Amino acid sequence: MNAAPKDWFGHPRGLTILFLTEMWDQFSFFGMRALLVYYMTKELLISQTHSSYIYGLYSSFVYFTPLIGGVISDRWLGRRRAVIIGGSIMALGHFLMAFEPAFYVALATIAVGNGLFLPSLASQINQLYAPDDPRRATAYNIYYVGINLGAFLAPFVCGTVGEIYGWHWGFALAGIGMVIGMVTYLGGSRYLPKNNDPKDAPARIVSGERPRAKLEVYLLLLAVIAIVVIFRASYEQSGNTVALWADSGVDRHVGSSFSIPMTWFQSLNPLVIFLFTPVIVAYWTRKAQHGKEPGSIGKMATGAFIVGASYLLLALIAHTSGDARANWLWLVLFFFVYTVGELFILPVGLGLFGKLAPLEFAATAIAAWFMAAFFGNLAAGAMGALWSVVPVPEFFLISGGVAMLSGVLLFALSGRAYRIEMRAVAAIHDPQIDTAALAADSRH
Repeated sequence: MNAAPKDWFGHPRGLTILFLTEMWDQFSFFGMRALLVYYMTKELLISQTHSSYIYGLYSSFVYFTPLIGGVISDRWLGRRRAVIIGGSIMALGHFLMAFEPAFYVALATIAVGNGLFLPSLASQINQLYAPDDPRRATAYNIYYVGINLGAFLAPFVCGTVGEIYGWHWGFALAGIGMVIGMVTYLGGSRYLPKNNDPKDAPARIVSGERPRAKLEVYLLLLAVIAIVVIFRASYEQSGNTVALWADSGVDRHVGSSFSIPMTWFQSLNPLVIFLFTPVIVAYWTRKAQHGKEPGSIGKMATGAFIVGASYLLLALIAHTSGDARANWLWLVLFFFVYTVGELFILPVGLGLFGKLAPLEFAATAIAAWFMAAFFGNLAAGAMGALWSVVPVPEFFLISGGVAMLSGVLLFALSGRAYRIEMRAVAAIHDPQIDTAALAADSRH
């Protein structure tokens, strides 16, 4: 299928608008997050244990509110209005972070706004494509790559400004990024789906849809959520305890005069996403051509094992370094391995939920995926509290073991999950697509 003349980069223009909007959202979110732990411990003088709990609670509620926001979007507001209202509330929250007395109010405001914004934006992707458009298969991967440009730039811009000129200026820049995102969304709204309000959603009656098949899908998604909660307890340490280790356990000097700002390491994750997503997608494409590509859950299991290995690497480095600081290149290697693992699990999981979601509940289904992040961040905050009571090598060993456990559980689920996924896509989403096409679509 050839791209239409009005397409950008071979895809509907709306996809570019969506990922540019989310790019600026990620710029604001990761810009603030890069400063958050340092701001609490260095400026507000909150203890490390207390800061870890605050970080975990904030990060978790950022992913809890989308469940409520998704329902509000699907039933009442519609996705366009939900994005506009949610994004505006988030911008206000980021600006409030510049004022110390408003710290907790600001965190709550950002979480509430994100609840409306996050599921309502991502759930518009499928509506940009016809059911038989083969480009749908790569849409979520392109979206995931695009938005990580904002996450890559945020620690450099907001982090550097916050460290050098003051934390409050860094938070203000995060708010400006959110405003730019809203201007982008409003300016490009003519390229976005017109039927994203509840009253405009077409009724869908699928002849092959059976209650048992639907139940299988819902149980599969619930099982995935439960396992990803375990995974995220380990995964989310990168912005918390790993950031603290970058400050206290890593020699960040390059030469005799320059010390790498600790927030810069947070940019390595989106940079690797940017560079290696095309490589991984090409790998899956070759596997599919030979009929050897794993299903979504199999890919996710691989990702969990790789992330676990990255933490085991940190455990080894921290153990061999002893009381000395580790060379900063080891932290770079950690983020490389860690992010390759992420590419096998997080965008694949998002695509799975988007693919199996009924159109009329698209935002709610995407929000359900983020529930794993909610509970996972709560668990990550509790796990992070161990940082102050166990030696660093043992802490990273625990983190690696938790990720490996989630990989074992996903692997055990993968065989049955693949069969359910293939049947579900045929029966619930696009019954006219044959099995071979479905297998190709499951790449993403």
